[in-house]
Amino acid sequence: MDSIAREPAARQLNSGKGKFQLTVLVYPGDAVHERRIVVPGRAGWALNELHKAGQRGCSAADFPAGLRLAHFVYLLRHEHRLVIETEHETHGGPFPGSHARYRLHTPISIEYGAGRAAA
Repeated sequence: MDSIAREPAARQLNSGKGKFQLTVLVYPGDAVHERRIVVPGRAGWALNELHKAGQRGCSAADFPAGLRLAHFVYLLRHEHRLVIETEHETHGGPFPGSHARYRLHTPISIEYGAGRAAA
């Protein structure tokens, strides 16, 4: 039985037309730590949003309902070894509570984004 999990990663990245992927240089200019990563799908989209937000950061409240920002942050931290801060903010309203705001601390340089943005 053939499984997509057994295919090379590059093949999986290019398996669908119109899929978003982001090519990023991590620690640009640092001869010891610099590396290139390709982040596919919504995790790539989330990384692009975190990069654009800068020190302001991103919260799930900034995007349409249903996007699992916390999951994308998890993938960026664990699969791509990026440093992303989580700050919990309280909010009022009819359903008071708290939400997370995420800030990217790893220096990156976006080299290429392709396909449609996931939103």
